[in-house]
Amino acid sequence: MFLKRCLFICHPVTTFTQVLLVSLFIVLTSIGQMQAQNGILQGNVIDRDSRNAIPFVTIQLQGTNLGATTDIEGNYKLERITPKVYNIIISNFGYKEQVIQEVNISGTKPTVLNIEMNPSTVNLRELEVGVSRFEKIEEAPLSKINIRAAEIMRNPGGNRDISKVIQSFPGVASSVSFRNDLIIRGGAPNENRFYLDGIEVPNINHFATQGSSGGPVGLINVNFVNDVDFYSGAFPASRGNTLSSVLEFRQKNGNPDRLASTLMAGSSDFGLTLDGPLTKNGDFIFSVRRSYLQLLFSALKLPFLPTYTDAQFKFNYRFNKKNSITVIGLGALDQFRLNTKVNVGEKDAEVIERNNYIL
Repeated sequence: MFLKRCLFICHPVTTFTQVLLVSLFIVLTSIGQMQAQNGILQGNVIDRDSRNAIPFVTIQLQGTNLGATTDIEGNYKLERITPKVYNIIISNFGYKEQVIQEVNISGTKPTVLNIEMNPSTVNLRELEVGVSRFEKIEEAPLSKINIRAAEIMRNPGGNRDISKVIQSFPGVASSVSFRNDLIIRGGAPNENRFYLDGIEVPNINHFATQGSSGGPVGLINVNFVNDVDFYSGAFPASRGNTLSSVLEFRQKNGNPDRLASTLMAGSSDFGLTLDGPLTKNGDFIFSVRRSYLQLLFSALKLPFLPTYTDAQFKFNYRFNKKNSITVIGLGALDQFRLNTKVNVGEKDAEVIERNNYIL
């Protein structure tokens, strides 16, 4: 009753103000509804060797009471999860327990996590339980570090770039001029090898120079990345001709339920990612990014204006439970042009010539 009286007594507002207040109310209501949405974690669990589905596998969110068990076809689904980053514990009798670190649960679309488990030998005649003084993790003897997408996104100063994240690791040095050249244990930048879903790619950076694998900006979108294995020594036998390091990128699959989109803006670019079902047994994920460095460089009155564009896609089609085909693509377009609105002095001309900029 007091609110109604107040509306009649107060001075009438203009039409523009009314529209503005209604729009603000709708936006705040939408934000509140988005924050109130819960996340979903779903996927499939299979045997890494036989590729058969594993039933009755326990999937648990570490630090919570939330969990699920796979059905006879190896499928599982967890609902009503508070959106944030979790560690996932996967366990089953006869298989090695796994802990998948830093899985990001989103409130806008389901998170798909497909799991492969390694069989283990179980001796039922004798059981000995003990605690070792020193913890020996699996990745230590192989000089291997597994990096999840959540770690790449939250790395301070990394700008969602895997190369900048790796530069902060022990034994890794970087070159000058804010480039992404990786110098692993004193090796040259062109001695590193990069694999995208098992396929070798020569370079993962924009504006790379000849004879080097580095550049100022990475061209792999972190929204595509599931996790990355970084080997600084003891390389796998299948990765020959490696002298310094190996980076194994594993990409995400598309959302099998519905079409979803992600819009992201960074300090130098903005991008759009789309993923969802394409056919009954197929899914896709596609992204495109465009830089606005030319606008920043023009405002700073620099003599050159760089522009980069990259696109990435992955299509996955499943013939049956054990056989599927995957098509991936990665491309980039790097351009430079001269800023004709400023006078190029002798010092700026020397900088352009020394860095071999293509105008």
